[in-house]
Amino acid sequence: MNEIVHKSLPHDAAPLHVSGEARYIDDIPLPANTLHLAFGTSPVAKGVLKGLDLAKVRAAPGVVAVLLAQDLPFANDVSSAPVHDEPLLSTGTLNYLGQPVFLVAATSHLAARFAARQAVWDIEEGTPILTVDEALEANSYIEHPPLVWTKGDAGAAITAAPRRLEGRIEMGGQEHFYLESQAALAIPQEGGDMYVSSSTQHPTEIQHKVAEALGVPMHAVRVESRRMGGGFGGKESQGNPLAVACAVVARATGRPAKMRYDRDDDMQITGKRHDFRIDYTVGFDGTGRILGVDFRQYTRCGWSQDLSLAVADRAMLHADNAYLMEHIRIESHRLRTNMCSATAYRGFGGPQGIVGIERVVDHIAHELGMDPIEVRRVNYYADAPVGAVHGGSAPAPAAPPRGTSDKKMDLTSRGAAAAFPVEGEVVAGRGQTTPYGMDVFDFALHRMTERLLESADYAARKAAVAEWNAHNPVLKKGLGFAPVKFGISFTLSHLNQAGALVHVYQDGSVHLNHGGTEMGQGLFQKVAQVAASRFGIPLDMVKITATDTAKVPNTSATAASSGSDLNGMAVKAACDTIRDRIAGVVAALHQCATEEVSFEGGEVRAGGEAMPFAKAAMLAYEAQVSLSATGHYRTPDLSWDRIRGQGRAFYYFAHGAALSEVVIDTLTGEYRFLRTDILHDAGASLNPALDIGQVEGGYVQGAGWLTSEELVWDGKGRLRTHAPSTYKIPAVSDRPKVFNVDLWDEPNPSATIYRSKAVGEPPFVLGIAPFLALSDAIGACGAGYPALDAPATPERVLAAVRRMRDA
Repeated sequence: MNEIVHKSLPHDAAPLHVSGEARYIDDIPLPANTLHLAFGTSPVAKGVLKGLDLAKVRAAPGVVAVLLAQDLPFANDVSSAPVHDEPLLSTGTLNYLGQPVFLVAATSHLAARFAARQAVWDIEEGTPILTVDEALEANSYIEHPPLVWTKGDAGAAITAAPRRLEGRIEMGGQEHFYLESQAALAIPQEGGDMYVSSSTQHPTEIQHKVAEALGVPMHAVRVESRRMGGGFGGKESQGNPLAVACAVVARATGRPAKMRYDRDDDMQITGKRHDFRIDYTVGFDGTGRILGVDFRQYTRCGWSQDLSLAVADRAMLHADNAYLMEHIRIESHRLRTNMCSATAYRGFGGPQGIVGIERVVDHIAHELGMDPIEVRRVNYYADAPVGAVHGGSAPAPAAPPRGTSDKKMDLTSRGAAAAFPVEGEVVAGRGQTTPYGMDVFDFALHRMTERLLESADYAARKAAVAEWNAHNPVLKKGLGFAPVKFGISFTLSHLNQAGALVHVYQDGSVHLNHGGTEMGQGLFQKVAQVAASRFGIPLDMVKITATDTAKVPNTSATAASSGSDLNGMAVKAACDTIRDRIAGVVAALHQCATEEVSFEGGEVRAGGEAMPFAKAAMLAYEAQVSLSATGHYRTPDLSWDRIRGQGRAFYYFAHGAALSEVVIDTLTGEYRFLRTDILHDAGASLNPALDIGQVEGGYVQGAGWLTSEELVWDGKGRLRTHAPSTYKIPAVSDRPKVFNVDLWDEPNPSATIYRSKAVGEPPFVLGIAPFLALSDAIGACGAGYPALDAPATPERVLAAVRRMRDA
């Protein structure tokens, strides 16, 4: 057994990032005569285009071409939804302020942007639908009727409950604010083919939309993505318009075409996180146990469908979070509004649904005068037995327990500890199911909560906060605790697959490619660790190249926290195919069984002898054995009916818990994050250092969503917070002064790659903890429940303090 997997190793491109050598779209040396593109965008949120004078646009310096919808050769569509409701260029109906209407191709980026602003518009302006109430009044829906899922009889349970509460929470959207804005480059090739380099999380979707726009088969379009400067879901579908525009212009002119948004353009044109309003009615008893709950979720989807149905579905799927609900009703309204279409964002609706139930639990605790953490524990699902394994049709090597020497563990055997049963052993259902009928077989939050509260010294700190608040009338402290149970898989089942291509060269070096994309999360490093572990070679012998649709076809988006799960298993399958071929050659040489051949420490061992891996690779080559293989993986055992709201939507759950302490200034509403302690479940982490980095970043981004990041549209539908000067993301000074992060030390019960767990989206939810802590601090200012909405900006905190003191 080698020591590559489960080891903390730096990001593979870290030196390139800090030195500025990492190459992004805007760093690619451009061919001669490259054109630069910009959209001319709608100046109103709703209207009908009566006339458009482009004379000044065409006459502007450097302009080579100007295209309208009627100039597009084939499909005028860039939507990710099957309803094809998002044209690249408007056909006359204006649906949001910032919607692309025409396309300018010029000799420079600045020339294109300047020209695009010279149009003279003749518009019959309408009254835009911007708010939840306006959409409900106008019956303006993306999907109708509203989707309703039920378990038990929530109405009867609430009516019969000893106690009852009603409430509402509103939470805003969120700008992705990736450091690299949307960008694409298209270069025409011989025979009508097109090469596209795109900053995208979904190369195959770019390939598909470009092929449609050019009227060619997908094999005529090659899409490559080496890395993104951040994505967070904002590059899952929002890169389509740029890539299609570049390809269309490149085809029409025979010249390369490049497009990138400036920050202002990016923020006004592209989608955000969906904002939500959640109304709730809950019945409970004197212990805090929820007996029945009814949620009504309302979300503004924007002008087109984009990914809204799946996002709103996932909000429903996470309406229970960590709590067993016997009687629950969830009603979801997907509203059409005249603003940029909301899109994928880290968590994909899950955080919004979780905020809803966390508000309910917090409200109950306040009503009963109980510790909110105790109310949570009363409602938790039951923990699964330690060491339980859930079956799966795709085997994966078990992980060694923490602290166990890798050299003493055989990944292909049962393992040395009782906590690692044979693959496929299944823990019988414990009678606890989610609102959508899925067995919860791997719950761990009772144990995780106990450990976190102990390590964070919760009891003493709670007493200290109470003492502080009793003696300080101006500065008030608060504590907030947030657990997470996050489902891992795409809810569109066919996306739960991945492919890989692996080559071993004569010198023993390994070249691999897979369908995942690198956006800074360290996916490439983790997958390289998997490949190195399968061959038992040093990590520097493995090279991963840019994601390329010509190498691995039909890729799924790098999203849903599934990058390592899917691509790691696909790479493992390809590596194992080649490894078995090499083992056959070596076994024949030493006249032993192939099962006796091992790959470890850069050597291949058989018959009591060892040879360098490079020599074994050369022997296989000389024996005319293929040293190239593809690998494919599909997530097993998934079955999901979104209309009925029933089935196994997820392969497994990832868990985590955070405890945050804050202080607020009751005279100004300003606040500081003092301390945060996090315990997060990454299974048997492939790379603990990278995973801890993801936990830290996810927490800070989640806290930003719920505290400082405020999107403001005016009554005309214009986004007023469209630049760093008006939109506040967390800065380094906003991180907690004390920030303790640890990983839970249990492997994944499900058969994932080396028993690891996804870690991209789940820790984002932990950012709810400081939001709850702010509410707790406000609650120390007077009577009643704070009912704080998000984002909890200083203005909103100050208003809540005044309400409490005036009550």
